[in-house]
Order: sequence, then C-alpha cells, then structure tokens
Amino acid sequence: MKKIAFRLLGLMIVMMTLPLLHAGQGPGMTQTEWHGYERLDFVVAGQPAILIVPKNPAPGRPWIWRAEWFGDRHAPQVGLELLARGWHYAYINASDRYGSPEAMRIFDVFYQRLTRDFGLAPRTVIEGFSRGGLYAFNFAADYPARVAALYLDAPALDLRSWPGYRTPRWPEVAANFGMTVEAFETARVSPLDRIEPVFKAGIPIIGVSGDADPVVKLEENLRVLEKRYREAGGTIEVIIKPGAGHSPHGLPDPTPIVDFILRHAGD
Repeated sequence: MKKIAFRLLGLMIVMMTLPLLHAGQGPGMTQTEWHGYERLDFVVAGQPAILIVPKNPAPGRPWIWRAEWFGDRHAPQVGLELLARGWHYAYINASDRYGSPEAMRIFDVFYQRLTRDFGLAPRTVIEGFSRGGLYAFNFAADYPARVAALYLDAPALDLRSWPGYRTPRWPEVAANFGMTVEAFETARVSPLDRIEPVFKAGIPIIGVSGDADPVVKLEENLRVLEKRYREAGGTIEVIIKPGAGHSPHGLPDPTPIVDFILRHAGD
C-alpha cells in the first residue's frame, strides 16, 4: 500500500509540473480566440506576448515564431496553415529595437518561457517580415541551435540599407546597439555581417521579396544573402514576385513556403 501511495504522489507531482496550456493555468494570462484557435495573451520580459494554440498539437510540439508584425494585416497565411497542421504560433513585441542585443535578450526570455512552460520544441521556425528580418536572423546567429529554419519576407538584412545610413533613424539605431554614431560607422552587427554561424548550423532559409520594393531593396538585402549563403554551400530558396513592392507580404497561396518549412524543419 505504501508503494502505491508513493507512486500516486509521484504521479501527482508530475502532473503538477506539466507545461501550462490554458489561460486559466497561468497568472496574468488572458484567453480569447483568433481564427478559431485559442489565443493566449501574456507578458514576458515586460513585453506583450501572444501564443496561438492549435486544436491538436503535432508530435514534438513544433512552432513558428513571428518576429515582427503579428496580425491579419500582415500575411498570416503560413502561420494559419501550420496551425491547421498542429503547430503553435508565437509572437512577442520587441519593436523599435532593430535586432539589437536588448531585442535578443527579450527573445531569449520568450524562447525559454515557451519551451519550458509550454513544452514547445527546442527548435523553432522564425518568420522575419520587413524589419523583422533583423530580429529573426540575429536570433539565429546568436542561438543557432534553437532555430530549425528561417522564413524571410521582404527582409531588412543590412542596417545601412534599412533604416538607412545617416537617415534620421541612424542615431536611434546606434543607441539601441549601445554605440555612438561614430563607433557604429564600422560596426558589423547587421544580419549580412553574421551569416557564418547560421550557415555553420545548417539552418535552411526561404526568402520571398518583390523585385520593385522601394522600402527594403531586394538587391541590397535578400539578394546579397542569397548569393553569400549559396556560395557558402547553405540551403536557401528565394521566390521573387515580379513587379511587386514591399507589401502585401507572403504569397496568395502559401504552399511553396509551407512545403519548404515542412521539408526542412518538420521532423
């Protein structure tokens, strides 16, 4: 009888330490709905965070992480398709930090929260839309073992291209990286300066961009990454939208992007 009692006690302890999955189990969480899925809103590292929960989580609890611009206005097609396949969909607001070390600190805390408390997979797929490319790629460079694949859409990958060298934003960008404008002149902190750890980790990349984008220029960002990554022997696929500008992001039919993600990061 004592052995049975101890086993029951052990089972109760295990059950109490299972990952949190519902709003009612976490202090400060609110539960709503998003496209028919459970949406959890909470705060991590002082920033608003979102986790969309699939109806039937896939084995291994895979997830995709939107680095910037969450919501219906910002092409959620890939996230919705993966939700339907049992993936979780995550976002934390680290806006106006330009992929800086402080942004990466916030991302690190968020990643640890999701993998620890929600039991999500140790490797995630990150979507980097527009300036979100700075966040997605720098996180992969800082923590390559945590990233299964990158989906970059009209991505900013060179701070000198976007927001732009000596634009009104430039002092703000330098300050976010803890540097003076003078020191920032030669700083190598953009994603295009940090390709090596991402390539060495074997992280596959799919990119999408319009060839008439006046905001984040294709030839100064995604094309440069494509050339360098391919020359290094990395896996990268780029889809160009002829005549398209900066938005709308994504593809009307997200199948090519979803197929790439599942092929390279679906295990």
